Amino acid sequence: MALDGRIASIEIYSVTIPQDDAYLGALGPGESVNSAGYFVRSGNRTIYPVKMRSAVVRVTLDSGEVGWGETYGLVAPTAIHGLISDIIAPIIAGRSPFDVQAIWDDLYDLMRVRGYTGGFWLDALAAVDIALWDLMGKLTGLPLHQLLGGKHRDRIPAYVSGLPRPTIPEKVALARSFVDQGFQAVKIAASVSYDGVEREIAALRAGLGPDIAIMLDCHWMYTPAEAVALLRQLAPYNIYFLEAPCKTEDVAGLADIAAHAEVPVAAGEEWRTVYDARSRLEARAVSIVQPEMGHTGITQFMRIAHLTQAHHAKVIPHATIGAGIFAAASLQASATVLSLPYHEFQHSIFPHSAKLMTGRLECSEGYFALPEGPGLGVSPNASFWENATRLG
Repeated sequence: MALDGRIASIEIYSVTIPQDDAYLGALGPGESVNSAGYFVRSGNRTIYPVKMRSAVVRVTLDSGEVGWGETYGLVAPTAIHGLISDIIAPIIAGRSPFDVQAIWDDLYDLMRVRGYTGGFWLDALAAVDIALWDLMGKLTGLPLHQLLGGKHRDRIPAYVSGLPRPTIPEKVALARSFVDQGFQAVKIAASVSYDGVEREIAALRAGLGPDIAIMLDCHWMYTPAEAVALLRQLAPYNIYFLEAPCKTEDVAGLADIAAHAEVPVAAGEEWRTVYDARSRLEARAVSIVQPEMGHTGITQFMRIAHLTQAHHAKVIPHATIGAGIFAAASLQASATVLSLPYHEFQHSIFPHSAKLMTGRLECSEGYFALPEGPGLGVSPNASFWENATRLG
């Protein structure tokens, strides 16, 4: 196959992801759905849609070869469409997908002086970046992990993320069911621990035994002092990590928590670039970094991972709401990262995403399988198209 194809067009789709369980769980006290189909979690003051959506891009070369990318499309997916169609597509038309890292840097520079160093702009870059890496794999016949330098593992340990059940006994039973399947780690969300975080953690420890890793996602809810106090309360239960304990912009506060913590502090799902990671790592504010492929794209995911390892910290990727494309990219990239003990398994989303893809996208018995084939190893199937709407 010729390797000289040039970028000809980019299409953007909004994809609805089927679900059995509501993400994180049902509506909490005082929470309601507004006229646009959104609600706000009172615990972390964050907006969520009732229907989970993702923004998927298809990049086509003048040779006809197609690459797939994806970013978050939970809220205002038309923002992604506007940025890609109005700015990105005309700028990169005619370029080679083999310029992918240079393209990312060029696009980042376009808007940095306007303050667009995160948010929708970087999400749009992430989607296009993933598609270009996918194209490189297809053009060379190589899987992404080989393009990135080679894999360290053939399967990736998974931790179960979220226990969307209304009562603590039901949450423990759900966690136990995953442990019985072979999973060795479970994470809960403080924002939906309506009966109390300590009570929930204590019940999980009693129900799962001493050897299962229990993680706590705080969703940026606490002040540094509150987070330190919470860690003291949770000390008897030996949690594996404390995630996102304070507001994301409070780097000094995060470092203060880490200095007082006797367990690892994790953060990073909302970061878009290695620049976000640098300030936290240099401040010794985290010992676990959680890059989210849907926000970083492959180029920045790997730059973050390399910097994290240079600081002797660990990488545990975040991965939640997607149609399966950035999940495949995350697994491929994760296989190349040496210091990576787990990868997030969002059980209320991932199995449904897998049904939208052709290719191996599996998680069972506590491990993700590595997708096979050139590029990402997955592509949309007929079920995907039944749930997709073209934007623009």
